[in-house]
Amino acid sequence: MTYLKNARRVAVVGYNRIPFTRQNTAYSETGIQEMMVATLNGLIEKYNLQGEILGEVAGGAVLKSSEIQNLMRESLMQTSLNLRTPAVDLQQACDTGLEAAIYIANKIALGQIDSGIAGGADSTSQVPLVLSDSLTKNLLAINRAKTNQDRLKAAMNIRPKQFVPVIPAIEEPLTGLSMGGHTEYTVKYYRIGRQEQDELAYESHKKLAAAYDEGFLEDMVMPFKGLSRDNNLRPDTTLEKLAKLKPAFDKSGAGTMTAGNSTPLSDGASAILLASEEWAKAHNLPVLAYISAAQVAAIEYVEHKHNLLMAPVYAASEMLRKNNLKLQDFDFYEIHEAFAGQVLATLKIWDTPELAKQFGIEPLGAIDRSKLNVKGGSLAVGHPFAATGGRIIATLAKLLDQKGSGRGFISICAARGQGATMILEK
Repeated sequence: MTYLKNARRVAVVGYNRIPFTRQNTAYSETGIQEMMVATLNGLIEKYNLQGEILGEVAGGAVLKSSEIQNLMRESLMQTSLNLRTPAVDLQQACDTGLEAAIYIANKIALGQIDSGIAGGADSTSQVPLVLSDSLTKNLLAINRAKTNQDRLKAAMNIRPKQFVPVIPAIEEPLTGLSMGGHTEYTVKYYRIGRQEQDELAYESHKKLAAAYDEGFLEDMVMPFKGLSRDNNLRPDTTLEKLAKLKPAFDKSGAGTMTAGNSTPLSDGASAILLASEEWAKAHNLPVLAYISAAQVAAIEYVEHKHNLLMAPVYAASEMLRKNNLKLQDFDFYEIHEAFAGQVLATLKIWDTPELAKQFGIEPLGAIDRSKLNVKGGSLAVGHPFAATGGRIIATLAKLLDQKGSGRGFISICAARGQGATMILEK
């Protein structure tokens, strides 16, 4: 998304989210639609959007029940927005929130709409359960049967074990490996050590704790279900505590990834409000930042198992090239911390000529690590898949607004070997 010269500028003018929580804790009985409705209502109330007809609402969920055919439209209809506001579901794994923002931003830039909301929600506590293939086959046979005799004959094929539900697996269907399993290949291939992974996790918790203590998140996170903070945050964590944790994915003795330096399965929702400059002015809303560019990419990861989460390497290179920028031309970097090892491997590839050559790109160089995830990242916050993009855009937009000027870089990796990057400017 590099805009044409006559395209309109796209402003980030608002944000809202609920606290993110670890799986099976505060939101164990809360579904994605309830979380999304609460998040949208909080955004609407905060920015006085009651009765407004917005251009569109876009977002989605990675783990969505078949009962919820259109999460965003069905959620919108339980808010005070004008029901003439259309909505659409999008899904690209962990990139979902960022892709939703790109979708809305492109429509605003082209003049198709003047305003819109991008969001997402996910729950790993309330996952949709699926019937086994054999039970489904038998039930459909009963449904198709024309006589009672045929129905009884089909029913005789049903066995008790067929009633055991199938829980959606967080793994790659072409490899059978989880993201963590793939990332163990990543850290070994790119030689990312246990200590540096633990250090990144430690820094993430300390930065998020400081952000809450200083009030940075006070207007960004609304209270929900008795929580006002992300419950994965461990302000008292230490490098010593992290070092004692056992490997979570490779337990042979060679594993370096633990529950401490990996993002936990999480629940939560987020939303951001995007608009043209004219719409923002008409509604007395300040421009926090502008979305000026974005890029999505994908990578082969079945043969090269170590590269599942490395697609942002391509996305960043292409986005910077199109916009005549260097990786060092940014005041803040927001890189999604799916795993500490994945962040460190990405940074290492960008900065190492030999590794960049394997990807067919020019090395991008090193970044100033003091500018990375300065208010904490997913390792501390948690990662409800579709909600992470909105959280990151909101954080970066507020940082740029507080600074008064500057440029911010976003990178998010995703399942199925995909990734997205974005540039915000003030």
